Amino acid sequence: MSVWLPTSPCTPEACAGHEGDSASIPHAVLRLAAAAALILLGILGAPPVRLLPAGPRHRVVRAWSTALVRAFGLRITVHGSPGSGGGRLLVANHISWLDIPLVAAALPCRMLAKSDIRTWPVLGRLAGRAGTLFIERDRIRALPATVEAMTGALLAGDRVTVFPEGSTWCGRAQGTFRRAAFQAALDARVPVQPLRLTYLRCDGSPAGAPAFVGDDPLTASLWRIARARGVRAEVRLLPRIPPGRYAHRRDLAAAAQRAVVGAWTGPIETGPTDPNPLPGIPAQPATPSATDKDSAKRPAVSVHHWASSSPAAASSLRTPS
Repeated sequence: MSVWLPTSPCTPEACAGHEGDSASIPHAVLRLAAAAALILLGILGAPPVRLLPAGPRHRVVRAWSTALVRAFGLRITVHGSPGSGGGRLLVANHISWLDIPLVAAALPCRMLAKSDIRTWPVLGRLAGRAGTLFIERDRIRALPATVEAMTGALLAGDRVTVFPEGSTWCGRAQGTFRRAAFQAALDARVPVQPLRLTYLRCDGSPAGAPAFVGDDPLTASLWRIARARGVRAEVRLLPRIPPGRYAHRRDLAAAAQRAVVGAWTGPIETGPTDPNPLPGIPAQPATPSATDKDSAKRPAVSVHHWASSSPAAASSLRTPS
């Protein structure tokens, strides 16, 4: 692996254990079978679903993503409202491969993922059909093209999700937000919306079972999550950072990270309730944020041209592990 790629100190042995009740083996097998059936349904249904108008398509994606997370026995709570439409960059802390359907359950979007995911059995094919943007993270020269592809998607009105820590952490600690992905938001002049993802036990402490860290095999992670009981997944949609507030991706990344860390360590202000909550997920008070009126007023801009591809620049972006 390239020396500039970010890493996490978290390991499966130290961070991914489950303390609490466990599901029986037959129950865990049923959970995995239900998840496999939903993934197969997603692969078969992705082409026609992508032909639907945005509203119905997003409802289908939210319902399917919610069903997939719940198939593993997790309950979902979403705090905040997706708000009005329009392109925006979603940035979240990164704990597990479950983060992808969890974010989609709250706010359907396109994901930025490492190219290795294409080779994953079944899940790789599903990711491709879902419109995932892929990055070859070991190729430093691919970074500018990736940022330009993200910028194009944002200008087209898509929501794009990035995990800017560049590596999964267990949820008890957090990595630094890398900067490069934020250049796409600056170039497209769209808002950045931070998200805080947490997996909690019944007593409110961080749950270890969902953590997909270090050299944890995907099969081991699947089985560990299927056996765990009493785990709750929580998504906090935090206030959007409007375009134009920060001129440099370094400052924008730092502001987004402060928002995510603040959502973990302290209370957030609340506002009106989501008028269209996802069926089965409790609608929580929304957090006030910049509206997409800012985006509608933005002038046409050109894509940022990267002067060079240095290790320092490339190290600012790595996709889900």
